[in-house]
Amino acid sequence: MLIMDAVVETYDVVDFGLWPTAAPRADHLLALSGHMSPDEVGTAMAALTGYHPDDADDPVSDTETVLRSIQNLLDVDLVTAPGGILVKDTATGVTIAPGCCFGLENWRDWLVLMKAEELWLGHGTVTRVEYLGTLVKVWPDTDPPTEIPIEIPLVELPALVRTVHERLNGFLTLADRWAHHHAPTLAPVLIAKLSSDLNIGARLDDFQS
Repeated sequence: MLIMDAVVETYDVVDFGLWPTAAPRADHLLALSGHMSPDEVGTAMAALTGYHPDDADDPVSDTETVLRSIQNLLDVDLVTAPGGILVKDTATGVTIAPGCCFGLENWRDWLVLMKAEELWLGHGTVTRVEYLGTLVKVWPDTDPPTEIPIEIPLVELPALVRTVHERLNGFLTLADRWAHHHAPTLAPVLIAKLSSDLNIGARLDDFQS
């Protein structure tokens, strides 16, 4: 069985203290969905803001610092976050995770496989992609190298990506709830920006033509 999740890296969230966050997983990858706990949503928002209170010039209250971190996110031209798509074949245990220099905002790039185009998921992720008619084989970059690829029937790929899209929309619903709790005046514009910059709001079909 193939499982596809949108994930964010949480390495920079260690010791984050502006709001509650979840304990990091061993792989420091957090899957986004509508079934996350409140602390997991807080972890995702901490990763997205990339804000560190120590960077502030002057001491401020917790409330002011939270608002500043969210405002900084709104002020960037494009929200980006280390992460992307994690794919796992539960039958073989083979996993492909997003690599260095890849961002969550590029999660739709897996659809290039439908056009038999080159797939790039960041450094250190994929060594080879082979198209065999209605099947594509993707070899992960592992040490030592693996001889087992992830095999994706192309007919199943759109449904897998649609599932990711649904989970990301579920995450936005939870993020909206989180934002209304921590920064109600900024919540509408924050969720609109995340939806746009992370390519969540647009219909999936709009990116398949």
